[in-house]
Amino acid sequence: MSFTLVQQATPRLHRSELAVPGSNPTFMEKSAKSTADVIFLDLEDAVAPDDKEQARKNIVQALNEIDWGTKTMMIRINGLDTHYMYRDVIDIVEACPRLDMILIPKVGVPADVYAIDVLVTQIEQAKRREKKIGFEVLIETALGMANVEAIAQSSKRLEAMSFGVADYAASLRARSTVIGGVNPDYSVLTDKDAEGQRQTHWQDPWLFAQNRMLVACRAYGLRPIDGPFGDFSDPDGYRSAARRCAALGFEGKWAIHPSQIDLANEVFTPSEAEVTKARRILAAMEEAAKAGRGAVSLDGRLIDIASIRMAEALIGKADAMARA
Repeated sequence: MSFTLVQQATPRLHRSELAVPGSNPTFMEKSAKSTADVIFLDLEDAVAPDDKEQARKNIVQALNEIDWGTKTMMIRINGLDTHYMYRDVIDIVEACPRLDMILIPKVGVPADVYAIDVLVTQIEQAKRREKKIGFEVLIETALGMANVEAIAQSSKRLEAMSFGVADYAASLRARSTVIGGVNPDYSVLTDKDAEGQRQTHWQDPWLFAQNRMLVACRAYGLRPIDGPFGDFSDPDGYRSAARRCAALGFEGKWAIHPSQIDLANEVFTPSEAEVTKARRILAAMEEAAKAGRGAVSLDGRLIDIASIRMAEALIGKADAMARA
């Protein structure tokens, strides 16, 4: 273990992150009754320029008047390259004590996060706000991915990163089909078999980017969250994309439609068998410690410190879901 210890971000249940346009009050009311862990009320891509000002007012009213229960409430502000951003932050942070986090889009360099941090810090001090606002950043450009490790260390407010696959694909000029989906041209062809036949194996074009962001998150104590899957009429495709990310170590995934919330919660919820095994690992460790044994085994397999940490993390997530 390194002598350098990294503080972990504020723990939050983050299996599903629902996007809700700030221009639609009806959607906001419905989303409050959903099973989403995190909701972000959107001021950016989902809101037309002429509707931005009204969307801010809608969000202020919704955050102050709707019962959101225990959900983590977040807003996605407009980009730093627009004139909408500063009013998004000021108007909502000043007026909404219920706000938990801010989602910063298209972050390219650490200074982007720093700029929002300065503004939010001043508002919190001026308003004597007791609850400190957390940040999630969207890594959705080539510049952001090139600087992802530095961005991960840019602010103590930073809690999570999301992979914004749509804008990332556009940034790379990738030949993308469905947002978050795969492309049959991104594949490998096997050699010919004895009968001269060849097989085509599709590949995941987003694996490198997801892995790079994941490593940055885990290295610096942040929650890695996968972004949108555009075809909400394809639950199997969504579930497959979510499972790939869950297998890598992601904590959750966006839902751009209510039908995707339960899919995300299902995939990123540890199974009963996984939780039971994790508790058995910790019990075996405790028993070995009492007996003065250095080595711990379970079901014929050696349990090392990494196994114990993974078990503790899984049980922590299960306990958080039980409290939700």
